[in-house]
Amino acid sequence: MAFTGRAALLAALGTLPVGIWDPSWTGILAVNGSLALACACDFALAAPVRRLGLTRSGDTSVRLGETADVTLTVTNPSGRPLRARVRDAWPPSSWRPGTEVAASRHRLTVPPGERRRVTTRLTPTRRGDRQADRVTIRSYGPLGLFSRQGTHKVPWTVRVLPPFTSRKHLPAKLARLRELDGRTSVLTRGEGTEFDSLREYVPGDDTRSIDWRATARQTSVAVRTWRPERDRHILLVLDTGRTSAGRVGDAPRLDASMDAALLLGALATRAGDRVGLLAYDRRVRALVQGRAAGDVLPSLVNAMSTLEPELVETDARGLTAMALRTAPRRSLIVLLTTLDTAPIEEGLLPVLPQLTPRHTVLLASVADPRIARMATARGSTDAVYEAAAAAQAHSERTRMAERLRRHGVTIVDATPEDLAPALADAYLALKAAGRL
Repeated sequence: MAFTGRAALLAALGTLPVGIWDPSWTGILAVNGSLALACACDFALAAPVRRLGLTRSGDTSVRLGETADVTLTVTNPSGRPLRARVRDAWPPSSWRPGTEVAASRHRLTVPPGERRRVTTRLTPTRRGDRQADRVTIRSYGPLGLFSRQGTHKVPWTVRVLPPFTSRKHLPAKLARLRELDGRTSVLTRGEGTEFDSLREYVPGDDTRSIDWRATARQTSVAVRTWRPERDRHILLVLDTGRTSAGRVGDAPRLDASMDAALLLGALATRAGDRVGLLAYDRRVRALVQGRAAGDVLPSLVNAMSTLEPELVETDARGLTAMALRTAPRRSLIVLLTTLDTAPIEEGLLPVLPQLTPRHTVLLASVADPRIARMATARGSTDAVYEAAAAAQAHSERTRMAERLRRHGVTIVDATPEDLAPALADAYLALKAAGRL
């Protein structure tokens, strides 16, 4: 219960007859008695809170950066009207800073035996599941002197999905895919199994593609052209260990890796390939496999929504073993991890011989654009030292990339904004070369 203070007291006094307002003790007692009677009546006329019926409806998922509406339906089964203030509590990350009070608090009037709805608009600032907390209702009497207050648990969960900002690149990549797929006049060469046509040999063509019978019938060497194979297996491997927690700009490296994985997953699915996902550090954090083409992208988005970087060193041997179990037949394994020297030398390099003989391996890493800016800094002693540190960091990444390439690994090293389209381009290049 809550007493509203001096304003309510003056209002109550204003309703008393003039003769009662007497500065004597008798008058004071009369005023107090009248006020107590008014408060008791106000309390008695306030609708009970615990008997209210509360249910929820509305959105169950939303992309990060967008809004979700969750409707709270309040049913008043009593014979008294409900005049209430409602606080619909959610975790702090359900709103942008400074908007929680306006979004979560509502005024509500429900006549006896009826129901009313209020809508809470969420604007989450983090991925993952946001679960509703308590609903607090304060029911006032007609005079506003006293109130009844109670809380209700009304469960509801809104899953905040990755934003998939790289979706804007998908039309351009699909156009390139249609060229590779033979839907335009552009032909590709490689080791696919679907024969397309013959053309004249040019230096650099694979000699295994020469059609000797056709060559014997003409004066020039003829080679077969192929359409890229379909139904290939693609395994996206997200490293969720310590290095994925490093922030580049406003977001962890893991977020940029997930965005790139979503674009590649959408593109590969349209290409007719089978796409799976493995998120791993020291144990499996997410696993998607065996999905139909129409279910791949929703499954990837749903699995990634709850992923967070783990502050542990990634077990490269465990990751490799799990990847081999998940992809038993020849596949394109896309490792979204770091190019930092220590994790590569101590973790990935020793286990690469287990992967590269059986699979095509592509490593994608998030580069920090601040390094490039530091490398061009001049004008002060601090700037020169920063430039030297940036040059050393760039040199180490380049050296690690070259070592991995000597093991047959394709490398994509790009900033968060460029990683997704660069990874898609690398996939299309592998497909055009017949390496999938």
